[in-house]
Amino acid sequence: MSSLIASRPRPRPAHTQGATHCAYTPDGTKLVTVGSNNTIRIYKTGFDGEPTNIDDCQEQNTAVAASDDFFVAGSEDGTVSLYTFDNNMFDRFLLRTSLPVRDVALSPDAKWCAVASDELSVRLVQVDDNTKLRTLKEHGRPTKHLAFDPKGSLLALSCTDGIVYIYSLTAEHPELIRKVENVIGRVETESESCTKVAWHPDGRAFAVPTPTRDLQVISKNDWEKQRAFSDAHDGDITALAWSPNGALLATAAKDRKIIIWSSRDMSVVARYEYPNVIDIAWHPTKNLASFTTSDGEVFICPDFVSEQFLSLLRLPRQPAPFIHDPLADISANGKRPVTTAPATAELNGQHQKQIASRPAAARRGSLDSLDDLLDENYGDIEDDFVVDDDGAGYTLNAGRKRPAEDELAAGLHPSKRGNFVAAVAQRHEAFQPGSTPWRGNRKYLCLNLIGFVWTVDQDSHHTVTVEFYDHEFHRDFHFTDTFLYDKACLNDKGALFSCPPRDEGEVPAVVFYRPHETWTQRNDWRIELPKGEAVLAMSLSDSFVTVTTTGNYVRIYTLFGIPYRVYRPKSSPMVTCASWRDYVLTMGNGPVGVDGMARLLYTIQNVKRDEICQNEDTVALPEGVTVRSVFFSDGGDPCIYDSTGTLLTLLHWRQPSRASWIPLLDTKLLPRLASGRKRESYFPIAVADNRFHCIILKGGDQYPYFPRPLLSEFEFSIPLSSAPAGGKKQKKKKERKSRDPLLDDDEDQDMADSLSEEDEDDGDEQGDENNNETRKLEQEYLLKGLRAAQLADLLDASKSTAGQRAALARLELEIDKTLLQVLAIECREGEDRGMRALEAVMLMRDRSGRMVEVAGKVADRYGRTILGEKIREVGERRVNGGDGFSDGEEEDDVFA
Repeated sequence: MSSLIASRPRPRPAHTQGATHCAYTPDGTKLVTVGSNNTIRIYKTGFDGEPTNIDDCQEQNTAVAASDDFFVAGSEDGTVSLYTFDNNMFDRFLLRTSLPVRDVALSPDAKWCAVASDELSVRLVQVDDNTKLRTLKEHGRPTKHLAFDPKGSLLALSCTDGIVYIYSLTAEHPELIRKVENVIGRVETESESCTKVAWHPDGRAFAVPTPTRDLQVISKNDWEKQRAFSDAHDGDITALAWSPNGALLATAAKDRKIIIWSSRDMSVVARYEYPNVIDIAWHPTKNLASFTTSDGEVFICPDFVSEQFLSLLRLPRQPAPFIHDPLADISANGKRPVTTAPATAELNGQHQKQIASRPAAARRGSLDSLDDLLDENYGDIEDDFVVDDDGAGYTLNAGRKRPAEDELAAGLHPSKRGNFVAAVAQRHEAFQPGSTPWRGNRKYLCLNLIGFVWTVDQDSHHTVTVEFYDHEFHRDFHFTDTFLYDKACLNDKGALFSCPPRDEGEVPAVVFYRPHETWTQRNDWRIELPKGEAVLAMSLSDSFVTVTTTGNYVRIYTLFGIPYRVYRPKSSPMVTCASWRDYVLTMGNGPVGVDGMARLLYTIQNVKRDEICQNEDTVALPEGVTVRSVFFSDGGDPCIYDSTGTLLTLLHWRQPSRASWIPLLDTKLLPRLASGRKRESYFPIAVADNRFHCIILKGGDQYPYFPRPLLSEFEFSIPLSSAPAGGKKQKKKKERKSRDPLLDDDEDQDMADSLSEEDEDDGDEQGDENNNETRKLEQEYLLKGLRAAQLADLLDASKSTAGQRAALARLELEIDKTLLQVLAIECREGEDRGMRALEAVMLMRDRSGRMVEVAGKVADRYGRTILGEKIREVGERRVNGGDGFSDGEEEDDVFA
């Protein structure tokens, strides 16, 4: 490990003793330093002579930020001054505050300047027009440090109360979107201890000092703790800065040390002895860094990184140090290939330019050549262009005009072949039902009605915890996981785990099954997959273990580890799977549709009988919609939950080519969301007891986190109408007020409303009550009919018991009772609803004629004589062997 800079730089006495700060211009041509005296110094990069001095400035400057054309400095007298590089002179005051300025920051486009002071608010001032101000005051505490993220859409404030406040600047008025607590310590604004947020160059995370003298990385995606740089400093951190490519982190502390860390493995690559350092700045393109001290000295250090680790500084932009990088981990547990720049790539302070290598003597196109006639971007291919021809996920966000934010942040460049983007298929990504992605160092491996499995990353190993809801049948257990399992399934028989390959595929993926209890000694089993294969998804039933892999195989084992079947499905790559008893459902990507998205196909087969129930049928998804989860209900019917919040079940799936997807619930139409004030989504868990069991997610979350939230359940409601009940009366009141403009006095208006309400309320309330009751009965009829159809399919496909047959008979009787209630409402409505009432009778399932006879009595009770005669005709036809639904002329006679 290097402990000395190649040639130890000499200290430059730039300012009088006191806090001294420095900043490089984005183009790296100049270094600006400010301090406690009334002189600002500008050092030219590569020039070892005397700096340029600006003497017309404020004293006690506490902060500086620079662009290519100007720089701003804040001082303790509350002024923020702007200086230009054209003439190296003071230009104007940007802002005045009533208390000392503590920090200033320029947005990446240098159009806005953020100012932190001892006041309880932060000001954003436009550089070109300082009359345009934005005020951030929701934090309500003095701000010591502030920092823009690399895109300029977020501003992080480190306040004296030990909280990092994150503001969004995308709207006209800045909005506080997050408080990151329990990371930084409580410090006063004049303290030399640093709590500054240092955004990683890829913009997906930031590093911040902690009271324990470590550097903690925080993810922007979920604001959770990621990796930490620790156990190197013995004093409070006073300065930190990322290298331009994010591969290195330089920190200084009160222990008189400057340490350079590698962001890849959090190791120390260099340690230097320099006391009282309070600010560090990296040069944007060179192996050069400068730092200042509280003694007023400036150090300009060429060859800041030793030759041994210089290759790290020459790398293209590196990803932020996550525990589990969302860009590196895909559903297949593999790694996305990272596009790398040529060795000659240089950094320009904002982004990386990748210059494609060309022949030394390029032939110049002739006049009217094909290259001149075509568009200059036609067929242009960058060095980092990768074609996703095997569906492994190499190209991201195909078909979009702009790449995803995380791709740009990680240095993944989109192809210039805009004319051919639509030809690249967008495939459904693989997922494990009931699991969540990593959030910080925790992850749910499985969530269902049996229990839940979660894991904690401890760097060298994982700790896995399995908890059950019913402790009378099973006991919770906990174990140390050295295999690093990332998927799990749980049922009443046992727990299933799998881990991805490691060491670049040298250590194969492993599937591990742990039964809860057996009549013999419990026998765990573990199977290694062939090298190169990783688990995409897996499922566990009472009979089999099903595993889908990146080798496009479906591997089925018995519960005791005996390989039962291995086959390659037609649809690939695989997406997910689910199982129930002897049935296995697999989903995979099929042909590409006109929208460029691959169709999602599913297959259901009975493994033990070797029967295929549905073969490569299409999952019913609207355009642009994806499946979030797939599972079997407690009755054994396949269900899916899609990205629109709709729960669907599969009907007649045991009969080939007859299956159809039926919506059970649209969560967007839940009554709890009718007001429009709630913003929540739902994480699917199971379908049981004719209810949808889920976890309610608030605040825009897509997955549950710790502590584990409680389960909620919703009754099924087939989407029939979105009209809210009880809204007509209020609407009529508003209409009456708009129709009576002459009644200005409130009492007169109330009298008019009361008189009209006396005439209308009785009829309206009765009508609304009838409509609500009718909608409720329609829901009951559809849901009971669906349950009856599913139960009938089950009885036809298995050896039915007397109890199951009796349950089906009771269900059909309930359907007929529901139709009788519909008939009664229609009879109350009047003679004009007779056709609808007769149709309800014809939908009855009773063939003995008893229910039709009761229906005739209901019609007679309400004095519907003609309707009663029609109902008796239907009954006579049923008794004679008909079904009430006749064809041709006979049907017309019934409704005549």
